[in-house]
Amino acid sequence: MKRRDFTRMLGALAVVPVVGGGTRTIGIRRRWSLTADVAECCSCAIPCSCNFGRPEAGTCHGTRLIQIRDGDLDGVSLAGATFVVSFHMGSWTRIYLDEGLGDVRGAALERLLPLAFAGFDRIARVKTRVPVSVTAGSDTFRFSVPESTVEMSLLPGLNGAPIRIEGLPSVAYQEYVQYESVVHTHRSDETEWSYSGTNGFRSVMRAAG
Repeated sequence: MKRRDFTRMLGALAVVPVVGGGTRTIGIRRRWSLTADVAECCSCAIPCSCNFGRPEAGTCHGTRLIQIRDGDLDGVSLAGATFVVSFHMGSWTRIYLDEGLGDVRGAALERLLPLAFAGFDRIARVKTRVPVSVTAGSDTFRFSVPESTVEMSLLPGLNGAPIRIEGLPSVAYQEYVQYESVVHTHRSDETEWSYSGTNGFRSVMRAAG
């Protein structure tokens, strides 16, 4: 359903953005909601055209961190749930769930993936629980799992201020701030890569369904 059709059906149906999977229609009652901090580096030049709704024509390798600030699924709290997705855009993903989640939140997060992150979940070749490390500095950000490492630095704009972009066509790209990769590596059974000086960003995701 397109957003312009939503106003005609308000009160009967809701349009829910699904990361990587367009929109879908559901009953107005919500099963899940979340607010999450997102960080990513990919192999694309700055800025990544994928984030502007124009998929990269060539190969896009990326690694994304999702840290859920608050939210729930069927009454189970998702606050603090963290996971990482490494991907070859459009071909495959490897999903790494924080091993510190615990059984209840871990199970809830696994059930959330096909609902809120359908594009990543649909082509996942691996879903596994691993240690996730996250370190934030004033103008740097780093996260890692055993197969992937990302370190990025703030890309300075006018007078050294952060470059902020509004109105990007995804719920995952709210409060978008531009970064660039310092280290972006991955090594797994799928492939391996190493990039520096490529696109990076931090943003906020707000969604419900």
